[in-house]
Amino acid sequence: MASITQQPNGKWRAQVYVKGQRDTQVFRTQREAKSWAGVREEEMRRLRGVPEDQRHTLRQTLERYVEEVTEKKKGSRHETLRITAFIRDFPEIADLPLSDVKTPILAGWRDARLKTVAGSTVNRDINWLRNALLTARDEWHWMTHNPFAGFRFPKDPAPRDRRVTPAEVKAICRACGYATGRLPVTKTQEIAYAFLVALRTGMRMGEILGLGRHNLDLKKRTATLTHKMQYMTGKPRVVPLTRHAVRLLLPLSSRDMCFTVTAGSLETLFRKERDRLAVAIPSFSTLHFHDTRAEALTRLARRVDVMTLAKISGHKDLSILQNTYYRESAEDIAARL
Repeated sequence: MASITQQPNGKWRAQVYVKGQRDTQVFRTQREAKSWAGVREEEMRRLRGVPEDQRHTLRQTLERYVEEVTEKKKGSRHETLRITAFIRDFPEIADLPLSDVKTPILAGWRDARLKTVAGSTVNRDINWLRNALLTARDEWHWMTHNPFAGFRFPKDPAPRDRRVTPAEVKAICRACGYATGRLPVTKTQEIAYAFLVALRTGMRMGEILGLGRHNLDLKKRTATLTHKMQYMTGKPRVVPLTRHAVRLLLPLSSRDMCFTVTAGSLETLFRKERDRLAVAIPSFSTLHFHDTRAEALTRLARRVDVMTLAKISGHKDLSILQNTYYRESAEDIAARL
């Protein structure tokens, strides 16, 4: 039987049930939903007795994965965009039945992607694709084989070792028109202020832009942050703040949101100012906003033990903290020995 219901966004969801099997799609109009439901119900009745991995395509698997799994993640928007791009750019793979989605097919997709993007980008796509297929196998019982058995993962590039120097901090603040001790007025000044907060806290860009009086407790010197793995841990991350960070955030702490700039605008404006500085000083061209997180954690590593540092940064894997975010050079370490 089929069920047609209207969604809060005005679109129409068609759901089809045939002998315990379910399929669903969202359409712009009620007429399209009813048309699809009739065709799909007939198709499902015809396919009764056909093995599950021949009955379902990779496209159907990914669409259900987005609806039931991705939507519950904090980073759902970005993952949904990646999945949508996969279905759009590789329709010949997306329309394969799951029984035909095997290692050679995925290896060909991997090699095609590596011609246009970095290995780290491909690995991010592999992570959600593998999780979707394992969910289809282990939870939905739509397939019995593991397409990633024997699959060779691309190598990630070497971790960055870029540090942020005091001279670069001054140059960024000057380029953004921000003077120390003053509140930011323009969005460009907010870029510099967020840059300073990142250097004092080790927080990610999105975490900084989410700060406000609802999650800042400057008496206890803590910030309570939602994070992308909260759907698994069930609780937010509480970040301890240094005295310098408290002094920096205090003038903004009474606001509902400390910053008005969005993540997209921050990234764009930061790159604009960085590239302008790079004309005179080429080394600026390699600076990323996210380097502030590594710089902050490298500085804090001199003051706290590794377990405390992991508590501050939110890392469960200490190898990532050591190899990616701790960037003190051998020469700097030798100078302190």
